[in-house]
Amino acid sequence: MLKDLIKKNRSYRRFNENKKISQEELVELVELARLSPSGSNLQPLKYYLSYEADNNSQVFSTLRWAGYLKDWDGPESGERPSGYIIMLGDSRIARKFGVDPGIAAQSIMLGAAEKGMGGCIIGNVDRDRLRTTLNIPAQYEILYVLALGYPVEQVQIEEVGPEGRIKYWRDSEQVHHVPKRSIAELIISD
Repeated sequence: MLKDLIKKNRSYRRFNENKKISQEELVELVELARLSPSGSNLQPLKYYLSYEADNNSQVFSTLRWAGYLKDWDGPESGERPSGYIIMLGDSRIARKFGVDPGIAAQSIMLGAAEKGMGGCIIGNVDRDRLRTTLNIPAQYEILYVLALGYPVEQVQIEEVGPEGRIKYWRDSEQVHHVPKRSIAELIISD
């Protein structure tokens, strides 16, 4: 059921780095984005795939992880992503990319969850360094980096408490807690 897949699709930040992701698997995930809706059917998104250790290391060095976890600099060696999909906007096709990146990213992440993978959509990226490192032409705007792998962490969804705290956190067992607002708080009616 779709609801189960969405619940399984969390922002994972620790992975089994030894369990590799192939180029073919990444292409299968991009195929889901390709088939997704696109504003005015412009299809301005392009994708750079990274699945080899050396390249992955270069991508990893440009990322900033989990802003709410101030004492954590990101996954340690052995727990880093096994692959990345770098989402690019082709400025020759469009100047703005509207909702396309969000739709495509969610399609990719749901596909990853269906395959037993997990990931994190990362927007906090040193884009200039990433562009230089990977020789990404200037016509492509770097939108997001989708970090992918096989999760080794547990993520638990819970309701936002009466204090209204929405920041995710980790407990002493390294369980990642993600507060979500209640459905009653989300729906506005007369």
